[in-house]
Amino acid sequence: MTDRYPPMPPRKAAPPYKRIAAEEAWLPPEIMNLYLKGLEDGTITDPGFRSLWGFFGSSTTEKARAHSRRIQTLGADRIADMDASGIDMQVVALSSPGVQVFDPKTASALARSANDQLAEGIAANPDRFVGLAAFSPLDIGEAERELERGVTKLGLRGGILNSHTLGTYLDDERYWGLFEAAEALDVPIYLHPNTPSPQMIEPFLNRGLDAAVYGFACETGLHALRLIVSGLFDRFPKLQIILGHCGEALPYWLYRIDYMHGHISATGRYPDVKPLKRRAWDYLIDNFYYTSSGVGWAPPIEYVQKVIGMDRMLYAMDYPWQFVPDEVGALDAMNIGDEGLKMFFEDNARRVFKI
Repeated sequence: MTDRYPPMPPRKAAPPYKRIAAEEAWLPPEIMNLYLKGLEDGTITDPGFRSLWGFFGSSTTEKARAHSRRIQTLGADRIADMDASGIDMQVVALSSPGVQVFDPKTASALARSANDQLAEGIAANPDRFVGLAAFSPLDIGEAERELERGVTKLGLRGGILNSHTLGTYLDDERYWGLFEAAEALDVPIYLHPNTPSPQMIEPFLNRGLDAAVYGFACETGLHALRLIVSGLFDRFPKLQIILGHCGEALPYWLYRIDYMHGHISATGRYPDVKPLKRRAWDYLIDNFYYTSSGVGWAPPIEYVQKVIGMDRMLYAMDYPWQFVPDEVGALDAMNIGDEGLKMFFEDNARRVFKI
């Protein structure tokens, strides 16, 4: 039997690749203050939000205080952490739930402000940061306009969708203008976790399973499958979605999802589940990219590379939610050759985000 967590080797001092971390979180103080106000006065009632940010926003523990400090900076402190970890560049996006815990119009105004601030932070350190545009998914019309502004005016490299918005998933066609805009702009949408929606969270809460330990994967994997089954990718076949955390477990369910959806869709058992133009398997390989965020362990990363493709797997750390500088050494040591490591750490991110 091997050790479950073998010692992490030191990272390579001068590897033949740059390390680009593709899922790194940021939150402007303006939104953090609104989070704290919503917790204090009870105007934000979502139980998942209150569980997550009730700790990270208000706890006086060292972990929470360090997280709060790190997540609100786009300057020297963040760069110092990157240097200490061997990270050359971050793809920065508004942390979950971003603006999506507010009403649609308020969220749109906050998204515009956050995107402007992110663009300013990038401009101050263009060799260290690129970013993804936030938007208000339920503000139909404005969401796609803000994504377009972020990409064409601010130089952002895609969009960040922090999964469900006030319990609403975007498989409903009324929200598909956002995906149409992303396809037309030729930029990806990063489907990032949120805590489980109020409809599904109760069994997770009392055992502490609502966030990254399990709830995030269940919630975000559900959203991704809803998008596939809805026919979204038949309408927009060039659309690209990015999933973190080695795909929220979906690559491991690839065969069963494909087999069962094929049978279910052919029977007419569910009125809202129609046959698709391609197999579910195909969408999960052709329309999704995957990152290693939060998974500093080679076996699941190499599994995704094997079944999905070397060109579909990107490195990410998940800073500062899971800040583990030593993981870089463990992943430098993956047995995939220098070419494979360069694809994983650098080339795939450069291609996807046009860096």
